[in-house]
Amino acid sequence: MTPDLPDLPIRPVLPDLARALQTHGQAVLEAPPGAGKTTLVPLALLDAPWRQGRKLVVLEPRRLAARAAASRMADLLGEKVGGTVGYAMRFERRIGPATVVEVLTEGLFLRRLQGDPELSDVAAVLFDEFHERSLDADLALALTLDMRAALRPDLRLVVMSATLDGVAVARLLGEAPVVRSEGRMFPVATRHHGRDPAEPVDRAVAQACLDALATEQGSILAFLPGQAEIGRAATYLRNRIDDPRVEVHPLFGDLPREAQDRAIRPTAAGQRKIVLATDIAETSLTIEGVRVVVDSGLARKPRFSPRTGTSALVTRRIALANAEQRRGRAGRLEPGVCLRLWPVAEERAMLPHLPPEITDADLVPLVLELLVWGVADPAQLAWLDPPPPAGIAVAMAMLRELGAVGADGQVTAAGRRMAAMPVHPRLAAMIMAAEEAGQLSTGIALAALLASRDLLPGTASTDLSLRLSALQEGRGDPARRSQALDIARQLGRGRFDRSRIEPGQAGALLAAAYPDRIGKRRGPGSYRLANGRGVKVDAGDPLAQQPWIVVAELDDRGADGTCRLAAAIDPADLDPMRLREVTETRIDPQTSRVVARRVTLLGSLELRASETEAPAEDVQRILVEALAPRLPELIAATPSADRLRRRVLLLRSVEGAGSSLPDLSDARLAQDAPVLLAGWLDGIRSVDAASRLDWHAVLSARLDHASRTRLDTQLPTHWTTPAGTRHAIDYGVEPPVLAVRLQEMFGAGQGPVLAGGRIPCVLHLLSPAGRPAAITSDLAGFWTSGWPATKKDLKGRYPKHFWPDDPASAPATAKVRPC
Repeated sequence: MTPDLPDLPIRPVLPDLARALQTHGQAVLEAPPGAGKTTLVPLALLDAPWRQGRKLVVLEPRRLAARAAASRMADLLGEKVGGTVGYAMRFERRIGPATVVEVLTEGLFLRRLQGDPELSDVAAVLFDEFHERSLDADLALALTLDMRAALRPDLRLVVMSATLDGVAVARLLGEAPVVRSEGRMFPVATRHHGRDPAEPVDRAVAQACLDALATEQGSILAFLPGQAEIGRAATYLRNRIDDPRVEVHPLFGDLPREAQDRAIRPTAAGQRKIVLATDIAETSLTIEGVRVVVDSGLARKPRFSPRTGTSALVTRRIALANAEQRRGRAGRLEPGVCLRLWPVAEERAMLPHLPPEITDADLVPLVLELLVWGVADPAQLAWLDPPPPAGIAVAMAMLRELGAVGADGQVTAAGRRMAAMPVHPRLAAMIMAAEEAGQLSTGIALAALLASRDLLPGTASTDLSLRLSALQEGRGDPARRSQALDIARQLGRGRFDRSRIEPGQAGALLAAAYPDRIGKRRGPGSYRLANGRGVKVDAGDPLAQQPWIVVAELDDRGADGTCRLAAAIDPADLDPMRLREVTETRIDPQTSRVVARRVTLLGSLELRASETEAPAEDVQRILVEALAPRLPELIAATPSADRLRRRVLLLRSVEGAGSSLPDLSDARLAQDAPVLLAGWLDGIRSVDAASRLDWHAVLSARLDHASRTRLDTQLPTHWTTPAGTRHAIDYGVEPPVLAVRLQEMFGAGQGPVLAGGRIPCVLHLLSPAGRPAAITSDLAGFWTSGWPATKKDLKGRYPKHFWPDDPASAPATAKVRPC
């Protein structure tokens, strides 16, 4: 059954690959672009003894590559596609009853794998162009390895790549053999041409093509970032080339099939062509006759923004591996030339490889696939690069909001239906909501519009309802309208009726897909989304006057994203299940009272609000939060409370870590505020009133009877003098101070004894005028050594007062007037 294979560079290593699969069951095949691995390897395995009548499945990262690969293999067999070789992708299938080699896009293979986890009729799965590291490829390999280990150890696996580190892949496959083909590439002269940053890339590429057309032989393959640049470059070239022997062909994924085929197939004798392509032509396709490559050094890649939940195409510098793949396209048939539109010095800053898509992609589809597979934790599977946990968490949250995942973290019946649809889970949720509302045709039309190119390019308004009207009435760009209708028919499977599209339902249905992007107008052309992000709508867009919108696509650059596609929505159409009622309590800055509002929220958006009585528990919680950081100052403003607090702190410092006294430090007061204030705020609804609590009583309540007794004994608030007078001890200074008139201390041998003598007390002995005549903490020593000098001074100033020679034995007196 194996045909005569053409003499391509891959051919010499095919026996090695066959032996590796026979003995190990898995293999990694490294071969440069153009070596023939995509088309020759599947055909070479047709007669493998282990196939036993089962199919060979070849996975391609792109639809165009899948179609081209199947067509080339069918040609080699002398058959038409759909015979021995067929292909299938989303919305297109060319597989017949005799098909043995099935070329599938990676996403379609995931559907096949979920439906038939054993792949019972498949002998081998070949992952082609795995170096592109698409999200679907990484997921498909992880699931296939899991299935192979559990159910199908006889399933053969081949991972084929042009530039990927084969050793790392082999390790992932359990130390699978690595088969390498050196290829057969002719020399390619590389020339660097710096590009003026101010010059549009499409103009620079087009001019380089014109220069190459004049100085080089053969056809030209030029790489540009995307479709828009390709269109402008094509127009520029066609306006300047009047030679009928030179054709200009665009090549990108959304191009109609006929146009793609024209770009790929060989030119007639004497003809040349310029193919303007995206990175789709790097490795997945072979374009005959190319001798010159013009490389912009740029590519447009999807990048997921967790802030908006959207994936946007971002233009970025390619990696060195990509540049080499592009360069290699010029040397397949003869010596070639590669013109790189950047200075050679810039190559030192280029990455060796671009990061795999899994590291910054929207992981909602991946997580849903894992849950349907029965895997809740991605770490259970083998990955070349595991999905980042943050992305997994974001995806799980979105799947819960879409109803695909329940509160238990398990996939729901609705989630399984979403996973089975050939669209993003968001759009699948929208189609299901449309069906339930009797608006199935409208939901399908919306999904088709969002899955294809804009039906009304250049239209000032971003309103999707206008696109629905155009689709219904047969208006808009014909090719794009045809594409959208084809997708709608495929999605509808006989249930789509264009006449039943209702444009006015666009917003209500979009809300089922994008609940996090429902937006409320906050100013001219400015909206706040339910996810908290801002979005701008051009002031000239009629949609900018709508109070509420749902944003389907936005550019997430800058502080606020720019709306690309949206629709108006009536708040009355919002799903009540997505709304939540909360009571917001706060302190009114004018009255200091705790007030409350009953608010209806959609995400972070406020739909309506009304004043209400704040619940008592909320009032107390807010008052505690307001008072906690102020407790030290409030206590300090109440002398009795301040004195109590200082005494407790002082005695705790003496007793050490084992003290049973409460910790009344600043930090612990704030921390223990809920306990400290429990029961004291009943009936109080304002901060001002709460600030006037009896703080001495509040602190006293923290001391039990034994603690209060010990505190009063160890650190009394007052001390009685020999004269019978009672004076307060000042604990506001350290050490504590007792200020008393000197005459009241006659006859005393010592002052107050604090904490059993462990804390000194300083005596301020006052003159008859109340000013300190002496300061001492050793009264007996003062009477002996300090008194004579003090007596002399006092007697000079107060001669009529009684100043004894021996104050330690003199009678104390509270009188301050002369005897």
